[in-house]
Amino acid sequence: MLAEQIVNGLVLGSMYALIALGYTLVFGVLDKLNFAHGDIFMFGGFVGVSVLALGAPLWAGAVAAFVACGVLGLLVELVSFRKFRSHDAQVTAALSSLACSIILIDATQKVWGTEPVALTLATAIRTASITVEGLRVAWVNIGILALTLLLMAALYVLIVRTRMGRNIRAVADSAVAAELLGIDVTRVTQQTFFLASGLAGLAGVMLAVRTGFVTTELGLTFGIKALAVMAIGGMGDLRGAVVGGLLAGLVEAMATQLGLGKFGDMAVWLLMILVLLVRPAGLFGGLRKETRA
Repeated sequence: MLAEQIVNGLVLGSMYALIALGYTLVFGVLDKLNFAHGDIFMFGGFVGVSVLALGAPLWAGAVAAFVACGVLGLLVELVSFRKFRSHDAQVTAALSSLACSIILIDATQKVWGTEPVALTLATAIRTASITVEGLRVAWVNIGILALTLLLMAALYVLIVRTRMGRNIRAVADSAVAAELLGIDVTRVTQQTFFLASGLAGLAGVMLAVRTGFVTTELGLTFGIKALAVMAIGGMGDLRGAVVGGLLAGLVEAMATQLGLGKFGDMAVWLLMILVLLVRPAGLFGGLRKETRA
């Protein structure tokens, strides 16, 4: 049914958006892309699955993934970005984060193997559904969509209403000016990486719950697509990450509805090309902020 595909598209798009928000936070603060972010998302799924395999409740797996991925994000910031903050070091930082990504994939394969790891969560929980006016929706999808929207709203409040958020926005506007105002730029950058990576870890657990397994290939497939989502919405714009993610998910779902499911990935990239042809800066993209010293 079309309605079911729309729900599936919104759920998938919300996870794209959650990953893209992490890219966007880091890009907004440092004006650099963290290519390890997609594999941090993948790692979060493995952490969550492992914690659940020990008999822990779902919330414990989610918390463990958030914290583990947050700490991993701090390590990536330390290794790949702290010494390469200048605008001239963009390529160096990108290559270093790419190296971290490859190391993370290899380490994950060494620990969990190269085969998909199944989620030890009762099948009845993952397949339970509700039917409203002929529309059958899995409770898992409802939960994922509701939790993702809640996280997005909480992130908005944090960025707009809190001191931490004001500091992040100040550093994003100008790291030099923020430092002159007494803001600890290094600390703000660390907070941004922890938050962005933690959100990616939560998205990894959500995907594991939805599909019933995790694999090391997820970092590449979802991470790259989240980059497309960020380009669609506008580089560095949080609103754009949300809207772009939902659009990408809906486009992919509509491809499935039309019997073109194997072209779903292609449809997302075609959407990105079309958007950029009309609006090169993305849907919400504006003028690039000043070049950093």
